[in-house]
Amino acid sequence: MLKKALRTKYKELRKELSEIEIEEKSLAIANGVLPLPIWDKTYFHIFLPIVEHKEVDTEFILHLLSGKDKEILISKSDFETRGMTHFLLTDNTRIQKNEYNIPEPIDGIEVPSKKIDVVFVPLLAFDKKGNRVGYGKGFYDKFLSECKPETIKIGLSFFDPEELISDVFESDILLDYCVTPSGVFTF
Repeated sequence: MLKKALRTKYKELRKELSEIEIEEKSLAIANGVLPLPIWDKTYFHIFLPIVEHKEVDTEFILHLLSGKDKEILISKSDFETRGMTHFLLTDNTRIQKNEYNIPEPIDGIEVPSKKIDVVFVPLLAFDKKGNRVGYGKGFYDKFLSECKPETIKIGLSFFDPEELISDVFESDILLDYCVTPSGVFTF
C-alpha cells in the first residue's frame, strides 16, 4: 500500500478510538516496552502526543523512564529547516503547544542527536519489514539520520503492521522494534 493511502486509513482508524481505548492501548504499549533490551541505555528520546491527533499517550512510558532514572529528552521542531532540537526533560521544563498542537519545551538544556541511545518514534502505520509512515514532513527521518548508527528506534502504534509499504525511499530509516497493544515486532 502507498504511504498516502496508509496516512488516510490510519488517521481515520485513530479518529474512531475513544479516550478510554487510547488510555488502555497506551498502557498495553508501555507494558510491551518493559521487556525490550534497552534498560542499560542512558539517553531516551520520547515524543509528547498530539492529543488532537489521538496519538499514543506516552505518559506511561515517561513514568517507566523516570522510575528507572533515565535521561529523558523531548524536542522542539523547526518547520523551516525540518530540524528538531532536543532538550533534557527536567522538573523545571516548561511545555507549550506550538501552532500544530505539538507539545514542546520552551527552552532548556540542549542535547545533541549523537548522544541519544533510544528513540521512541511516533507513526501512523508500519510494515513487517520495519518501514514506517509518519505525517510526511520528514522530521523524524532527518532526526534519526543524525543519530549514531546503534541508536535503537522503537515505533509506537495502536495497530498491527501492514504487509508492505510499497513506496519506501532509500533515505527512510527502519525501526528496530515496534510496540503495539498486541505485542512487540522486531526487525
